[in-house]
Amino acid sequence: MATGPIFSIITPSTGKRPLALAQAIESVHTAMLHAGLDASAVEMLVGYDGVQGPEVCDYPFLRFMNLPAQGNFGNGIRRILLRVAKGTRIIFLDDDNTLAPEAFVIFGRYPDAELVIARIDVSKAFANGYLPEHVEGRELFRPTNVDPLCMCLSRDLVQNRCAGWEIYEGYESDYRNLVRYYRRARSVAITDDVVGVYDAGRGMDRGGMNRRQQDIESKREIS
Repeated sequence: MATGPIFSIITPSTGKRPLALAQAIESVHTAMLHAGLDASAVEMLVGYDGVQGPEVCDYPFLRFMNLPAQGNFGNGIRRILLRVAKGTRIIFLDDDNTLAPEAFVIFGRYPDAELVIARIDVSKAFANGYLPEHVEGRELFRPTNVDPLCMCLSRDLVQNRCAGWEIYEGYESDYRNLVRYYRRARSVAITDDVVGVYDAGRGMDRGGMNRRQQDIESKREIS
């Protein structure tokens, strides 16, 4: 009989967004309560990239890891965390994003799908409200239309058949890894239910914003 958690949450962090990270963690806790899950069913792995990161929250489902510096937008950290993840299903949650309260309930509706693609709220970052967008005549799975936060994947697919998270240069890693998973998945479920908020923590930690977030905040302050 299988033992261990159902969900592993993979969260790379530079340690510069403690407030946003705390919000991300609280969103996981809220989603667990909403789904009736406890620490035996969920693990959240926070990997700090070359820094001694703060343990911003204290929950039994949390594990903080101070890892050797990797750089490259958290890609190396994701690769390391996937190697120690014990859950049968994988969710990628960056430290400035949040899960929706219904996320585990939504993903739990598709126990036999190796890859579930759901929608996320991207209105804090982009002109369109949600990803992925359905456009007639175009593939749903295309560059800039999917994000790791959209997905829940089986660990067998990610770690055993796709060798984890491959290291490519910069933001290109996200799409290239996701498209590998998508092409090798034996079963895919697609839902319009919303499972997360992209950039939910933007601006909470002034020193932790990337260039795109800084530009958005500057324009917002001017207006």
